[in-house]
Amino acid sequence: MPGILISYVHFVEAMNRRVGKFAMYLLFVMMAIMLWSSATKIHRVPAIWTLEMAQFTLVAYYMLGAPWALQTDANVRMDLLYSRWSKRGQAAWDAFTVFALMFYLGVMLWGSFDSTLYAIEYNEVNPTAWRPVLWPIKSIITFSFFLMLLQASAHLIRDIATLRKQDI
Repeated sequence: MPGILISYVHFVEAMNRRVGKFAMYLLFVMMAIMLWSSATKIHRVPAIWTLEMAQFTLVAYYMLGAPWALQTDANVRMDLLYSRWSKRGQAAWDAFTVFALMFYLGVMLWGSFDSTLYAIEYNEVNPTAWRPVLWPIKSIITFSFFLMLLQASAHLIRDIATLRKQDI
């Protein structure tokens, strides 16, 4: 494999690993928000922001962690035949199916980017009592789809290297 492709794979995987490790800690942020929500209910102090903020944090946790999950093969795979195949057979199948994933991610990236631009342009807010602006969470979703697309392309390069009996 050309050195630039190997560097690309290493860069994308290092970036997704860092983002994924950051995302792990968002679970603690969500727990703190829910703990605050419980504490305010005990003292009968309304905290109208806690439910939505916990939801936004969960979305960020899930979306920012997804590229790292794809990288580490932590995703769910229908494994009727796949585990019986050789490494090269698995790589061939992955190289074939990654195009469906990349198409899906491309469509989702395009839609989320368009939705983010709309949220910024019109200062879109959630129609609830708290009325938070939506562009921050939509930006995170868009960024996550971009990272997933990069990770899928890195997977494709790794699969091609495996088919060529090379190691990255």
